[in-house]
Amino acid sequence: MTLDVSNLCGWYGKAQILDGVSLRVQTGEAVVLLGRNGAGKSTVFRSLLRLIPKVSGRAILNGCDILDLPTYEIVRRGLGYVPEDRRIFAGLTVEENLATGLQPPRAGAPTWTAEALYALFPNLAQAKNRLAGRMSGGEQQMLAIARTLMGNPSLVLLDEPSEGLAPKIVEGMAAAVVAMKRQGLSILLAEQNLHFARAIADRAYIIEKGSIRFEGNLSELDTNAEVRSAYLAF
Repeated sequence: MTLDVSNLCGWYGKAQILDGVSLRVQTGEAVVLLGRNGAGKSTVFRSLLRLIPKVSGRAILNGCDILDLPTYEIVRRGLGYVPEDRRIFAGLTVEENLATGLQPPRAGAPTWTAEALYALFPNLAQAKNRLAGRMSGGEQQMLAIARTLMGNPSLVLLDEPSEGLAPKIVEGMAAAVVAMKRQGLSILLAEQNLHFARAIADRAYIIEKGSIRFEGNLSELDTNAEVRSAYLAF
């Protein structure tokens, strides 16, 4: 499923955060939105889901402008979302968390079951009866992604999936995202970790102060030290 975003603007109150963001995700493609903290990455995601009060522009998901729809209808049309703060149900087990995300199979989207997700994330299989609140940060991130996939989305938004995770866990997360892509899932992720992005992404956009400053593949970005220094150096 493709996503075409053009001239996306978003406001919190009177403060305009996004200024004409345009990007595209094709079927089965992983696209990374890179940028520093506060650059506007999460606001792009929240705007696409109509989770902020004022949004303008166009976002065509499988032929439909989702910016004209309420959040619940956007999700019904196949857009999944894993927020940066995960928002798992700490008092439920892994198995119960997955059950909360269950939706029927969706035409044109990969179909996920708990068993398939346990194979994708073996740590969850070993802890399926454990309370989510007693899991490590990496395991909670796996659970947040798996719960979203239980809804059988066509395209999923992953907000900073590698943040705060140990290098070994990040490697496993990268392998899982690549496997998701191979199943035909379209992925748009927000990241600061360029190494993680290189492992999974087909193309990259850089956002700074609410505007897109770079578009290209990762090899083009690797050869452009000026862009990396201007927009990704911390």
